[in-house]
Amino acid sequence: MMSKFTTFLWSDRDPEAVANYYVNIFKDSKITSSMMGPDGKALVVAFELNGSAFAALGGGPARHFTEAVSFMVPCADQSEIDYYWNALIADGGEPSMCGWLKDKFGVSWQITPPRLVELMSDPDRKKADAVMQAMMQMRKLDLAVIEQAYAGT
Repeated sequence: MMSKFTTFLWSDRDPEAVANYYVNIFKDSKITSSMMGPDGKALVVAFELNGSAFAALGGGPARHFTEAVSFMVPCADQSEIDYYWNALIADGGEPSMCGWLKDKFGVSWQITPPRLVELMSDPDRKKADAVMQAMMQMRKLDLAVIEQAYAGT
C-alpha cells in the first residue's frame, strides 16, 4: 500500500522550469522523472522537496492557485526564515502577512518556525496572546521579536 501523496501543481508555465525553480530553492530536493507530451516537450515533471513528492503539470491557464491551499516550511532559525522568504518572493513573488507569501507562480507558502507554534500554544494565555499580537504585525516573521513578546519585554 502506498502511503505518500503527490501534490500536483498545475500551471500555464513550462513544468521543467517550475520543477527546477523549487528544486533550486529547497535543499535535499531533486527531479525524479519527466513525462513528455506528444509535442516532445515535458508535460509532467515529478520532483521531491525535502522528501515530499510534487509534480509540475503544464496544463495551461484554466486553473489558478489560491491561498486556500498553502505549504508550510518549518524553519529552525531566523537564517532559514530569511533564506526561504527571500528565495520564494524573488523574481515576482509577493509578501503577505504573518509569515505568508506567494511565489512567482502564485503558490502560497507559510515560512514558519516550529518555535512560533510552541509559543502560541503556551497555556499561559497572556504570553501566547502577546506572541499572536507580535506575529500579526509582521510580514516576514522575526523570531527575536516573537521571543521578546513571549518574554514580555
